[in-house]
Amino acid sequence: MTSHAGQQFIGGGRRATGQATLYSIDARTGQALPDAFHQATEQEVDAAARAAAAAYPVYRALSAARRAEFLDAIADALDGLGDDFIETVCRETALPPARIQGERVRTSGQLRLFATVLRRGDFTGARIDRAQPERQPVPRLDIRQCRIGLGPVAVFGASNFPLAFSTAGGDTAAALAAGCPVVFKAHSGHMATAQWVAEAIVGAAERCAMPAGVFNMVFGGRVGEALVKHPDIQAVGFTGSLKGGRALCDMAAARPRPIPVFAEMSSINPVLVLPQALAVRGEAVARELTASVVLGCGQFCTNPGLVLGVRSAQFSAFVEHLCAQMAEQAPQTMLNADTLASYARGVDTLKARAGIRLLAGAEQQGNQAWPQLFQADAHLLLEGEPLLQEEIFGPATVVVELADQDQLVAALHALGGQLTATLIGEPGDLAQAAPWVAVLEQKVGRVLVNGYPTGVEVSDAMVHGGPYPATSDSRGTSVGTLAIDRFLRPVCYQNFPDALLPEALRDANPLGLLRLVDGQPTREPIR
Repeated sequence: MTSHAGQQFIGGGRRATGQATLYSIDARTGQALPDAFHQATEQEVDAAARAAAAAYPVYRALSAARRAEFLDAIADALDGLGDDFIETVCRETALPPARIQGERVRTSGQLRLFATVLRRGDFTGARIDRAQPERQPVPRLDIRQCRIGLGPVAVFGASNFPLAFSTAGGDTAAALAAGCPVVFKAHSGHMATAQWVAEAIVGAAERCAMPAGVFNMVFGGRVGEALVKHPDIQAVGFTGSLKGGRALCDMAAARPRPIPVFAEMSSINPVLVLPQALAVRGEAVARELTASVVLGCGQFCTNPGLVLGVRSAQFSAFVEHLCAQMAEQAPQTMLNADTLASYARGVDTLKARAGIRLLAGAEQQGNQAWPQLFQADAHLLLEGEPLLQEEIFGPATVVVELADQDQLVAALHALGGQLTATLIGEPGDLAQAAPWVAVLEQKVGRVLVNGYPTGVEVSDAMVHGGPYPATSDSRGTSVGTLAIDRFLRPVCYQNFPDALLPEALRDANPLGLLRLVDGQPTREPIR
């Protein structure tokens, strides 16, 4: 760490004018770590947003190739961080080294994937309708369209992914790829980790001769509102709780000039276990499902929090196997004390609700979370019981037994928006699954067959999103290359001289893009 440890990253420099200090916590011991971090002042938040705004016209005007070079440089810098960095992340989060090393590979990999998108060029969405001066009764002028970055983006770090959804994570990578400078709010749970990564980003920016304010970072729990309300911020990326995400959405909507908030918030990720699968491999499904529920202490936004099945002897046997598997699971340390307290409250609330029974799980004690399995009466789900719609962030899941297939479809209709839904079935089950899929397509961003939702591939086709409350805007994704779309907007150029057009729209097609010209996709230049 540098002599500027704990200071804000603003416009390529470091600053700390506030008196208040914050400390990261060792997630396993609960003790404060030695390095102090300065709470950002309102003036520093303002300076960070202004630095991003000053960088925007310069940064967005850079070629896609230059921005790709920058993303690759960040990835290289992140991969080059040593064992002391891994140790820091582990101390702040209680996550094991293998998990952090894997998450780093994912984080640098998605940066490089966005660099590939930039070099490919299809993100511009170039469309050209050539002039038709002879058209009757009204001639058509030359009309061209491509997409540009929205402007400075505020990104909020996630607690459960200190790398992949944080400082250099998916939102930051997508925004930078789109040509948008970033002001990042470090998560209070892993400030030292954020500092390591921010220094890697700023170092890469300097080596690539990026404008000084292309990346900025501020510390503190009370800076979020000032950041979202700042007039220079043009969009927000957030991963966290429903309460926090909704608050940001409301703030952004209340601005004199509202801005979009792309918030990934709350999901219970239903799993449908179908009859033939239960008959053939019910015990194996129970074992696999348990592993998914307790993976990483259940601290995944795709954790399967609801298990649905139709009443039968096979389903009853499956529930017994699930009870046995969950009862054997050991407790695990959670990310921090607040996360553990929230999990304990959620578990206690379910225990206190009539119609919900605890099937497996020890009493919460000490500083670790015990896995919990509940069963809820079907009528609670069908009648929209809020507790069955709320995510319990941790290693817990709820089983609901439905009377028949019609009631299963009704239960799916009763669900709110989700990130994922899963079908566990044999070929015969899946041959009859069209009615369920038709409902789930309206409810979720990703439908899986014979897999488990914990684990999100970073790819061109991935969707990590879904209808509210899973996200604030179901038209996008926070994982995969489509994530760049959130931070772009279309601009139309009518009757422009060729030299004044963006390169993506010039007659010669200097970037070699596949463009829609007069309704036909082509890479050919315009003659």
